[in-house]
Amino acid sequence: MLTAPQVFLLGASFLITLGSFAVLPYMSVLLHERFGLGLGVVGAVLAVASLVQFSGGVVGAALAARIGLRATMLVALAVRTAGFAAFVPGLTRPLVAVGALFLVSCGAALYLPANKAYLVAGCGPERRPGLLAASGSAFNAGIALGPPAAAPFVLTSPAGLFTGVAVLFALVGAGHLLLPWVADEVEMARGTEEAEGEGEDEGEEKRKGELEGGEASGSHGSHGSHGSHGRHGHPSASALPPFAFTVLAVYVFMFFQHYLALYAVPRTSAAFYGFVLMGYAILLVVAQPLSARRLAALPYATALRIGFGAMAVGTAVLALGGRAGIAVGAVLLCLGEIVLFLKNDLEALDRSAAPSATVFGRQRLAAGLGAFAAAVVGGQLYGAAERASAVPVFWLLVSAQAVLLPLLLVVRVAGTRRRARARVRRRAGGELVGARRPR
Repeated sequence: MLTAPQVFLLGASFLITLGSFAVLPYMSVLLHERFGLGLGVVGAVLAVASLVQFSGGVVGAALAARIGLRATMLVALAVRTAGFAAFVPGLTRPLVAVGALFLVSCGAALYLPANKAYLVAGCGPERRPGLLAASGSAFNAGIALGPPAAAPFVLTSPAGLFTGVAVLFALVGAGHLLLPWVADEVEMARGTEEAEGEGEDEGEEKRKGELEGGEASGSHGSHGSHGSHGRHGHPSASALPPFAFTVLAVYVFMFFQHYLALYAVPRTSAAFYGFVLMGYAILLVVAQPLSARRLAALPYATALRIGFGAMAVGTAVLALGGRAGIAVGAVLLCLGEIVLFLKNDLEALDRSAAPSATVFGRQRLAAGLGAFAAAVVGGQLYGAAERASAVPVFWLLVSAQAVLLPLLLVVRVAGTRRRARARVRRRAGGELVGARRPR
């Protein structure tokens, strides 16, 4: 059963993204057509704003550790309200509009880690998948409905649109004042020294098991530990870093996010592209909560293979073009997003003894790095493919990256583990020789 604060936060997540995506998807149009900024300048502004929005989650996590989860959400909503309100005078002043965009991005960076940490505060590992999946569905429902809801107003009466969104954020912020104070998980854990000691013992056992290559530490005790040992204790998955795989997952996914419109609309129609986006959002909203428990029970290495495999096949299918290829490719990309985005967050939570807000902040940083890299690399790749009149090759290159980059990361991690084991053996051999010397 959901508590009243959890129900409120899920509703707030929907309204926040509804208001945000009533404005943000049209920023390129406003900056370019209304203010006359060049596309290069517009791209740079949006790339930096996206990086701030994602990577600033680390700052949001630090603020939550200092002033608390509810207070951080209130600060974030105040900043975003001010940002949307500033768009009104920004309609005649481009610099003010750019400043307003960065205020909105900063508010988003501060809000999400505290929001997710508050949502799962006090909940055991068995409840986290469902709550995080429901949160993702609420956000994605707002993302799906925001752009069509704002389309009639964004160019004809943008001042009214920005004012309405600012009022919406002010009301949502006022609702957050009624939330009870809760502690982040680490604060509750600090009060139990025995639990902390057990966590340290488990972490030490895991490190020994990894360095010695023992299967026992990965197969035994996997059901009783949800800390740094990992939910499943799978020996091959235990060393795979969720942060790095989040970077790669978002990097691959953002090629689809950024460049599907450029690819799909000329080959089909704007109406079909809108239909694909709507279907994608509906599938994501419905399927993620339904699959949350199964994803939580899935070994991490298996989830990575399924998720990146779906993205690799999906982007390869996009290269076929046509309505069928684009629709099927989008469904497969949606499957990859469902698996990788949720599983990476759950795995990061399971392995860390840090506060939940800190974990979510790091995950947002990883997402920001992936999104920024995709924006930089993708523009060059798509431009080169377009100049060569071979745009489908762009999607084949993305597909190849979805296969090769995770494999390279696994190989690198395996090499690091081998070198660590070799150092341990050399150290152990030296200590043994020293112990046998006559004194």
